[in-house]
Parts: sequence; structure tokens; C-alpha cells
Amino acid sequence: MTVSAETGLFIIAMAAALLPGISRRIGLPSSVGEILFGVVIGRSFLGLEMEGDWLPFLAHLGFLVLMFQAGMEIDFKLLKGQGRKAMGFHGMLFGLTIIIAWLCAVFLSQSVFIALVLSTTSLGLVMPILKESGIQSSDFGQRVLIAATIADFITLLGITFYVLWMQKGVGIDLLIPLPLFVAFAVLLWSARLWAWWNPEKAEKLLLTETLQEQGVRVSLALLFLFICLSEIVHLEPVLGAFMGGCILSFVLRKKENLESKISVIGFGFLIPMFFINVGMGFEIQNILTPERIFFTMQLFAASLLVKFVPCLIFPLWGMKLSEGLRAGALLSSRLSLIIAAAAVGLQEGYINIQTKDSIILLALVTCITGPVLFNKFSKLSRRSV
Repeated sequence: MTVSAETGLFIIAMAAALLPGISRRIGLPSSVGEILFGVVIGRSFLGLEMEGDWLPFLAHLGFLVLMFQAGMEIDFKLLKGQGRKAMGFHGMLFGLTIIIAWLCAVFLSQSVFIALVLSTTSLGLVMPILKESGIQSSDFGQRVLIAATIADFITLLGITFYVLWMQKGVGIDLLIPLPLFVAFAVLLWSARLWAWWNPEKAEKLLLTETLQEQGVRVSLALLFLFICLSEIVHLEPVLGAFMGGCILSFVLRKKENLESKISVIGFGFLIPMFFINVGMGFEIQNILTPERIFFTMQLFAASLLVKFVPCLIFPLWGMKLSEGLRAGALLSSRLSLIIAAAAVGLQEGYINIQTKDSIILLALVTCITGPVLFNKFSKLSRRSV
């Protein structure tokens, strides 16, 4: 059934307004509720279609804003405060994650791309869960936040270079991202230096209540600047959006106010468009065959192994095994980045639509099971004390 653009916009706008409250009542992240809503009205059940290309366009814009905010969530002060021992721990943790993800991909007869997909986590889920538990500032909370940050950042870079490698092969073309990285470094250094010498002006430009709109406009201009730079050097715009967010996070000492203003635009309307569109494109028939169900179950088992096994090294660094299990449970939660990776993989032809739908289902399942397992291990840990 096809509906007009106006009717479709009304349906999506109402869903974006109502779904967060409904999702909270049934204990789901709002993004999961939005994807499930898209599944119900989309190809899997009602078969609703919107006239025109406005939904894919706004969904793609929401996707870029989502990655921009993911960059803003990176806490560079947290990373800077780590000593050699701590960084050695995180290097080993992520190194083991990549190795086990690669072994799982080989076992499943999949490409390196699937190994990168399995290595992802969801900083956007990890952070609020730690805040709700009141342990964000504890040693354990900081370690988990850093692990999630590193996983998000490196896997996104890994996916970008994998795309380049598949398109251009091994050679000088792998240096294509260099102009973007140079621009990133120059802007980062220049903005940081200016903000250091002019802290009051920086805060007035981007953070004060009287110039909120100016701060949002500058932020969005930075977002589109890096998207354009990515297009010029033939990179995924996702990386440019992510880097733009990283710049703001690195430069600003107090970013909470600005971040909340951008969230109003993103999570208030554009990002729900992305998640609803993902759900509408999901075809449940693709995963209902015995082969696809078995593959999805294997993918789920691999997604747990990839996060739990590396966390078993916690006792080697003077921490409790129970902390490693809690960390593994929380880091196994995946949502926005793994869905973004699936979208890129389908677009570039590295995975088929059936595998894409299996990955979306994996995201939906892990973002529920991860927090549940984390809470269960936390209760067991408190009882054993």
C-alpha cells in the first residue's frame, strides 16, 4: 500500500513522538522500538510505502547526524589520562577482540568485513547503562567506556580502509584518506589552540544560552564540511561525520549544553527516521529459512564470544573475573554502528540482503540481552562480596 508524502510524514512524525515513551514502558531502548515499528509497517508485515524519496533522504541525513553525535561522545580527556599500563590493557583487549572476530568469521565462511562487524559495540548504549548504575566514574566504568570508545573508533576506521582496499587494492590508493586526516589534524590543532587562548570566546560562540542557535549552526557546518571532504577523497561520508563530532569533543571543555541542543535535532526527529527506515527495509522472510535461522544463531554466539573471551584477561591485570564478565556482557550490546556497518556492506556488495537482515536482528537481540546479562552479573557480583 502506497501513501502520500504528507500522510507518510504524519505517520513517521507521530511515531517519533510516541515511540520513546512506549519503549521505556516495556523496557526497550527507543531505537529498538523505532526499528520494530518500521518492521511492522514495512516490507515484513503491512507493506507500507511512502511516495517520493523524502524518507530515504532524511534517514540518510539522520544516519550522518547519528555518527556525528557518536564522535561527540568520545571523551578524549578520558583517553589522555590513561597511563602506559592501562593503554596496554586496552590494546590487548581490542587485539584479542579482532583476532577472535576474525576466527569466528573464518568459521562462518565469511569475509573480513564480518569480523569488523562483530568487533563493533555501542557506546550509545554502554554510556547510559553505566550512568543508570551509578558506576560511570568508577575504575570499572572508566575501563568499559574506554573499551567501547576504542572499539567504535577503530572498527569504523577499519571498515573505511576495508572499503578502500576492496575498491582500489593494495597500493598508493590506500593513501586517499590522507587529505581528510590532514584536514582533521589541522582543524583539530587550530581549533584547540584558539580555544585554549580564547576560552571565553569559544564558550560564547558555541555554548552560551544566548547564542545556542549559533553553536548548533557552527556544529552542523562542521558536520557537512567533513562530509564534503569525505566525498572529495572518495571515502564513506560516515567517517567524515564521525570525525566532525570528534573535533567538537576534543576542542570543547564543556560540551553538554551544545550536545543536548544537537540531540534535539538528531534524536528528536532525524535519527528516528533512520531507525524506522531500517525497520521498513527489513524483510523477515529473509531470515525464516532453516539455513538463515541457523546462521543468525551462529552470528549471535560469535557476537558473545568476541566480547566475553577477551574480557577474561581482567584477572591478569589485577581485576576480578566477575568484572570481566560484566564488561563482556555490556560490550556485547550493539546497535547503531553495527546497523551502519550493515548498510555500508550491502551498498558496497560485501554482504547480501539476507545477511544484512541477520545483522539487524542481531543488533536488536544483543541490545536487549547485553544489558540484561550485565545486570544479572552485577547482582551475582554483589552477592559474592
